[in-house]
Amino acid sequence: MKIRYVCVLILVGRVCVAQNPESLRSLIAEARRSNPAIQAAQRAVETSGYRPSLASAFPDTELMVQHFTVGSPRPFAGYSNSDFAYIGVGAFQEIPYPGKRGLRAKVARHESAIAGAEKSAVTWDVLTRLKLTYLQLAASQEILATLDKNRRVADEVERAVEARYRVGEGTQQDVLRAQLQRTRLLNEVAIEQRGRAQAQIVLKALLNRPAQSPDIVAEPLSRRNLPSLETLLAKLRENNPELQINAHQIAQEQAAVELAKRERKPDFGVQYMWQHTADNFRDYYQGTFSIRLPNRSRVRAAEGEAQARLAQTEAEKQSRLKQMESDLGEQFTIAQSAEQQLKTYEDGLVPQSEAALNAGLATYRTGKQEYQGLLAAFADTLQLAIERERLLAEHESAIARIEGLIGEEVP
Repeated sequence: MKIRYVCVLILVGRVCVAQNPESLRSLIAEARRSNPAIQAAQRAVETSGYRPSLASAFPDTELMVQHFTVGSPRPFAGYSNSDFAYIGVGAFQEIPYPGKRGLRAKVARHESAIAGAEKSAVTWDVLTRLKLTYLQLAASQEILATLDKNRRVADEVERAVEARYRVGEGTQQDVLRAQLQRTRLLNEVAIEQRGRAQAQIVLKALLNRPAQSPDIVAEPLSRRNLPSLETLLAKLRENNPELQINAHQIAQEQAAVELAKRERKPDFGVQYMWQHTADNFRDYYQGTFSIRLPNRSRVRAAEGEAQARLAQTEAEKQSRLKQMESDLGEQFTIAQSAEQQLKTYEDGLVPQSEAALNAGLATYRTGKQEYQGLLAAFADTLQLAIERERLLAEHESAIARIEGLIGEEVP
């Protein structure tokens, strides 16, 4: 009685858990809020927001104090009897050539934009891993349910085999084969449970949940439809986070080329000093205006380096675009192929195999079918059901990778 009560509690617990699955959409929202990598990328965006102000600021003002003695190195020597000895207080300010500060701020603003695009790339990388793991978990759950259903069928087959063996119509070899098939089912269950446990660990890490938190229950998978390849390629070129990083890098390098050209212009300096002597002498007032002439060879080298970096970044963007277009085409082909196979499984293979198994089991009980045929029908039914779930997960995984490439959810 006690064992039966425990079993009922376990069964009720499983049903209660199954009634409260967590949708992928809710986990995506949680990952955006809680994932450490996304949070770190957000902090980088906030940090980079200060750089334009830093880059456009005037150079630091220098304050200075001078002490000039006459006749001796001792402090205040000649201060009271010579109008050359003095104490001076002054300030110096460097003034960049007009336009340099604005270009430096422009370069820094692009750096801030790059940080924002990098955050988007990190976010989509995390979300893609989250989706793939969630799909793995959902597939494992459905496969375990299929295995449980087929385990009950295997038990029924085993009972039928034993019943025929007891009346002398079956062989001991058939009984052993039935028991072996049941053992194989248990091995499949163990493999899927291990995969489900691994998915739980990855999901909780991506969501920044404690490892001891309750396990996540995924919703059953459903097949989605993909837009045309041309539409997806257009979205890839427009929204892909890594391509956006490259675009901001190109704009930054263009601004850097402009700044390197502007660095040919001289900078200026303004200095003013008040020099105080003894009260019986008059004070001195000194103003200085200076021009800093840039080294031409250094400026030319900096300009050439900036132009080379610009050409390199443009080439890298084109190379990355071609690679991503290839990756998108590959995932699109995988999704299309899986979709066609799923229709074949759902419309023909799976229903037909189940019908054949049910008919075979009925005829086996009446002694009109050999066990080998029944075993083959059972194995085919189980294999087709598992393959159907894995195909569905493969189809949705391809779409998840496509979403990561185009930086947008597919409805």
